[in-house]
Amino acid sequence: MFLSHFSTVFSFFDILIFFDIFLANWHIILLFFIISILYSSVGFGGGSSYLAVLALTGFIFTQIRATSLLCNIVVVIGNVFYFHRQKVYDFKKVIPLVFCSIPFAFIGGYLRIHQTFFFILLGITLLFGAITMWISKNGQKNREKNREKIKKQNKNIDTNIIAKKSRFPFLKDASYGGFIGFISGMVGIGGGIFLAPLLHLTNWDTPKKISATASLFILVNSISGLGGQYLNPEFSINWNITLLLLCTVFLGGQIGSRLSHQFLNPIQLKKATAILIAFVGIRILIKYLF
Repeated sequence: MFLSHFSTVFSFFDILIFFDIFLANWHIILLFFIISILYSSVGFGGGSSYLAVLALTGFIFTQIRATSLLCNIVVVIGNVFYFHRQKVYDFKKVIPLVFCSIPFAFIGGYLRIHQTFFFILLGITLLFGAITMWISKNGQKNREKNREKIKKQNKNIDTNIIAKKSRFPFLKDASYGGFIGFISGMVGIGGGIFLAPLLHLTNWDTPKKISATASLFILVNSISGLGGQYLNPEFSINWNITLLLLCTVFLGGQIGSRLSHQFLNPIQLKKATAILIAFVGIRILIKYLF
């Protein structure tokens, strides 16, 4: 019964088509698999690196953003549910960031962007994202050292309270969320590479809560930006290759989320990813500016 139902959905011809697509794009699928493992291990979706891979492999311009956002959603949704079950979210602080980013990500996704402008914006975004990831990595080390010093000086001080002292006012959180959401929607990313370093640099909260907030931010921005793109007359997507990529990043995301605290060093991963993103960003800028 099950086999007969399966055969009605996927014919032998369809399986051959997917197999041919897999063979023709195995290098892209492999890179997406690796990226999803690395990014999910640090709470990100991987949108910036998906864009970089698609941009360098000659993927059709009008399909790049939608494919990247769909992969983002598949990877990061597991992290969001995990953090929610762990009751990590402080929604009084998260809501201003997320609520204001949603409409601006939608607008950014809806805008019709010229191909040259898109790749220049993508190159700048990747380069800036690499810098912020690198700064965040070094800054987090210094903050951990400072918290340890304070704990030694006064054992009665709660380090969580220290983090909350630097809490942004409502309007500042909203403005950051809106601006990052708009840029993310235009480029086709979730915005985690911008938000997380910013929150770390400003001691917004504890590292775990920042990671949780970034995951939720990426999820809602990706959904909103994808909705804006869907209403754009230029929206198009190759579902054959996209479905293979979605299955790939789902598997990689599940592996990465389970390996993150056992075998992988988040700081070293951020360092390697920052170098990779910077290289791709510079390469794209050289191609479209000169």
